[in-house]
Amino acid sequence: MSGQIRDYLRPTYHKIRRLAQRMRRIAPSLPIASHSYRLTRLGSGYGGWTFVDDTNLKNSVIVSCGLGEDASFDIEIASTYGAKVIIVDPTPRAIQHYKAMALRVGEKRQQPYSNTGAQPVDAYDLSNISAAQLRLCEKALWNKNTQLQFFAPSNPSHVSHSIVNFQHDYSTETAHIDVEAITIDKLFTTYDIQDLQLIKLDIEGAEVEVLKDMIAKRIYPKQVLVEYDELSVPSKKSKQRIESAHHALTNSGYSLINCEHTNFTYIRHSI
Repeated sequence: MSGQIRDYLRPTYHKIRRLAQRMRRIAPSLPIASHSYRLTRLGSGYGGWTFVDDTNLKNSVIVSCGLGEDASFDIEIASTYGAKVIIVDPTPRAIQHYKAMALRVGEKRQQPYSNTGAQPVDAYDLSNISAAQLRLCEKALWNKNTQLQFFAPSNPSHVSHSIVNFQHDYSTETAHIDVEAITIDKLFTTYDIQDLQLIKLDIEGAEVEVLKDMIAKRIYPKQVLVEYDELSVPSKKSKQRIESAHHALTNSGYSLINCEHTNFTYIRHSI
């Protein structure tokens, strides 16, 4: 490389280097523990999750927070394990999607999954599902039973709203809808949940408050599947929030055993 070209590229190189150093400073540290668990994955390429294939999931109750327009994981885990899935999502488009899906209970898949987050309802194989296995709670899981603002995403074509509004720098001044929130212990009472084997949290940043509330109330699902959505908009604040949730879990007997992009799988050992 000639000296002239090197001099021309030097500012760009230093800019990229500074950006990389900044990203390292604000990226949370979430080490994955070694383990011998048998991992499996269910759901579409977009909406699927990896978890531990545990016989205790058979005929169990599962809480799945954040439906959006992809119920592939919820349907496949209900079908595979005969589980009852309590789906929690107050978003209007998610509710519409659930209702359209519920009309097809008992029917086979008619087309393959979409590669996007908007699944056609006839892409679901509901032939091995009963209506009693899927229930929808039209509320937002939170750390208080209250009415709150549910902030719209930056891209109006997206479905998922956020309580903490991390996409807009945690502002309380952007477009929103008003929804009712429910705590995890109230959810347990409402749906008569006695033992929770698995909870999935894809709730656009609210997972931090919900996880801390869950642990404070000594509610310990065997498996916790969580999307740390704030990783998509990294900042010093998001780093602190995510690490605080991670430490709350690990200090309560959980180990992080898998990570796929922003999706994390924790399992709890007896302590």
